[in-house]
Amino acid sequence: MNPPPRKEFGAGGQIRGLRSPWKCGLLRVPTDPAAWAANESDSRTIMMDQLVDVEGVVTKVLPGTMFHVELQNKRQVLAHISGKMRKRFIRLSIGDRVKMEMTPYDLGKARIVYRLS
Repeated sequence: MNPPPRKEFGAGGQIRGLRSPWKCGLLRVPTDPAAWAANESDSRTIMMDQLVDVEGVVTKVLPGTMFHVELQNKRQVLAHISGKMRKRFIRLSIGDRVKMEMTPYDLGKARIVYRLS
């Protein structure tokens, strides 16, 4: 029975034979100054600007802290509890009014961020 092959380390602690993402072309360095400026902005703040705040009523409790919530326009969305609500053990039941955040990219899902009543 042969022993497993030894891993040989190169410069910088990288395993030889594996290519870095820079060399594979997975990561590219922007060449123009406008692209550098775009990369400096925080992507999280951009996503926070795109969230839509809506209110609804919990209609069904599902396993795994998931809920069916009916919006004011009678549309049903699938919602899950945010991490802070989960951390503080905030309970939700049928009939509770909740405040949610939705992304404009998927209007069928939402994150519950606040229990109104």
